Amino acid sequence: MSKSTLSWCSPFEVPAMSYEEALATLKGVGRFGISPLLETVEDMLAELGHPDRAFRSVQVVGTNGKTSTSRYTAAILAGEGFRVALYTSPELVSYTERMEIDGKPISEELFARGIALAMEAGKRVNSRRRDAGERPYDITEFDLLTVGAVCIFADAQVDVAVLECGMGGRWDATSAVESIEAVAVTGVGLDHIRILGDTLEEIASEKAAVIKPGRACVLGAGTSTPTSVEDVFLNQCAQQGVTPTLVRPYETCDAPGILEKGQARDTRSYPVVRWHNIHMPHRIGDTLIERVETPFALYETVGSLKPAYQAGNIACAIALAEVFLGRALNNEQLEQSIVLCPTPGRFDVVRAEPLVLVDACHNPQSIRAFLSALDAIEPDVARRPALLVAVFADKDVEGICELLAGAFPRVYVTATASARALPAHQLAQIFEAHQATPQAVFDNVGRALDSLTDEPFIACGSISLAGEIIGALR
Repeated sequence: MSKSTLSWCSPFEVPAMSYEEALATLKGVGRFGISPLLETVEDMLAELGHPDRAFRSVQVVGTNGKTSTSRYTAAILAGEGFRVALYTSPELVSYTERMEIDGKPISEELFARGIALAMEAGKRVNSRRRDAGERPYDITEFDLLTVGAVCIFADAQVDVAVLECGMGGRWDATSAVESIEAVAVTGVGLDHIRILGDTLEEIASEKAAVIKPGRACVLGAGTSTPTSVEDVFLNQCAQQGVTPTLVRPYETCDAPGILEKGQARDTRSYPVVRWHNIHMPHRIGDTLIERVETPFALYETVGSLKPAYQAGNIACAIALAEVFLGRALNNEQLEQSIVLCPTPGRFDVVRAEPLVLVDACHNPQSIRAFLSALDAIEPDVARRPALLVAVFADKDVEGICELLAGAFPRVYVTATASARALPAHQLAQIFEAHQATPQAVFDNVGRALDSLTDEPFIACGSISLAGEIIGALR
């Protein structure tokens, strides 16, 4: 497949904006709009002369695993000789982490220029709407970030952008990008239920909307169970005239913590990518080795220095890269791309001695996957490090605490600086109700780190907890 040959130049210039001004601009708008609208971003991109048409795109959607899958896909495509951009969310430490080119976060200067262009486009669009007697759009933080990223990627003349969907799929700002050629859905779990729906099937419907005519489609292992969820995706594919490639484990044990309850059905009527875990990591830093068989090729030994729950994400990324390219991958380059691909905040050793390991798992499904990896490394709960946990109030806090309560010998609770954080004392009460009385309660992460300087611990429960610890210790 050819690389992009289009070029883009902004149709208007904007005053220089500092990084601090860009952050203030983002904080000055709402996180979500009053009603979800793709037209907001579509009109902003049109105002800018469609920078989204200057490169090719793939989109990754899902409740869990989409950031890792996006990162692996970007690494694979870069290994195939493409100049690749990556758009992910949320950040761990700096907003600039959300936008990468050639495997590196963009500079603060580039970030600010992208936000300035997006902001000016929004002002122009809304000015015309007011002149026409129409209600101005509610331009959100994610709208500005997405439009800004698209401008930055176009200006850098990237060949392909890997776009991680922020939430859902149907109304997500990334879905306004016109150059999407292939999509992957990693899986479905109960998350963002106030916005996406309160059943797996309703959430699946929102994510399935990214499947459209002319796009290649990959359905990750997390879409296979229950069959009522898989039906949502397969029906959407049938309605849109799309033949999906399914990603499935050879055995259920190859997908620890990934599958929802239910028996997966026979998949022989579809192209299938299957993986089998040849070697499971038994200590931190040990190698995961998997065998991946696709309609294009057999990759015998794909290795990564990651826990077993990443195997399905790697297989999904391989499938997405293949359907985008329409061919097999360079096997030697694939192995190097995967083993060198960073996945910040995912089973991430921030300090070696005493150990501090962080994971961004933040809902019951991702917690189960995380604990399955921990079980393989240290099955004896009494021998594990302590747990430091913080959660967002809008998550399934009871479900998270129930899973974590019996998985560690000692529990410490805290709260992050996020406005969504559940107060530490409330989190402590929930752990107490699950017979896991915390050793200490810290009102913020800084105090927790000051108190745990000599104790090894594992931190999980929210993305912002992982980010604050990484920011403090790295």
